[in-house]
Amino acid sequence: MALPPTPAPAVAVVHMNADETLTGEAVALDTQPVGFFLRAVGAVIDFVVGAVVLVGCALLLLWMIGAGTLPESAIGIGVIALLVVVMVVLPTTVETLSRGRSLGRLVVGARIVRTDGGAAGFRQALIRALVGVLELWFTLGAIAAVVGIFTPRAQRLGDLLAGTASERTRTRPLPPAAPGLPPGLEPWAEIADVTRLPDRLAARMSQFVRGADALEPAARARVAASLADAVRPFVSPHPAVDAETFVRAVSTVRRDREYRALVLESSRAAALTEQP
Repeated sequence: MALPPTPAPAVAVVHMNADETLTGEAVALDTQPVGFFLRAVGAVIDFVVGAVVLVGCALLLLWMIGAGTLPESAIGIGVIALLVVVMVVLPTTVETLSRGRSLGRLVVGARIVRTDGGAAGFRQALIRALVGVLELWFTLGAIAAVVGIFTPRAQRLGDLLAGTASERTRTRPLPPAAPGLPPGLEPWAEIADVTRLPDRLAARMSQFVRGADALEPAARARVAASLADAVRPFVSPHPAVDAETFVRAVSTVRRDREYRALVLESSRAAALTEQP
């Protein structure tokens, strides 16, 4: 008699958003990747700085040859050494010593990190610099731009090969303070899901909560009911309260969770900077 087939073990699936970073412990961190435009601005600044250094060193090399300090036979070797230093050695050294920073990324408030959220090191910086010779220097950034457009976190080819991404180092300002949670809704606040609430709707809700006392009672009730109807599809479960209390509770829960997330993000950025 044939035995029934053994059921396959369940496989845990981790669902991630484009703005999340999966750590080595399979924990998804809500991070802020740098967008394509800011990455392009930072790359242009770094390219201009590199080009200025390259031209300056080339003029110095020509002056040394003209002054007789170096023989003309050393021109080829000097040019190759100059290109290697400016295109590979210099960016690798700067990125390694600054923990993923550069002048351009410092301007736009970005840092190169590993895709698991850890600090990028020498190996990642070297891979990015070597690939950058092709995608940044030889093609004037064309390959990097094409690849960055079609990747979720605006990663260029060097990032994909090195396993890195660009992350914001300037956290968003804290949201404006909201009134405290209405009494009796503490148990609901612990299990409430408000993550799907759109940012624009949350901003309207927060604005209403801060200015509700200045509204006429009829207008206040009408706006609260309209906001509550718009918010309910994005919140679960729904507490058995009136419209204004519901809006105030959701606004408070979202604000408190945003505050905790920003504090955690700031702490992680500080730890990343201090990591040896």
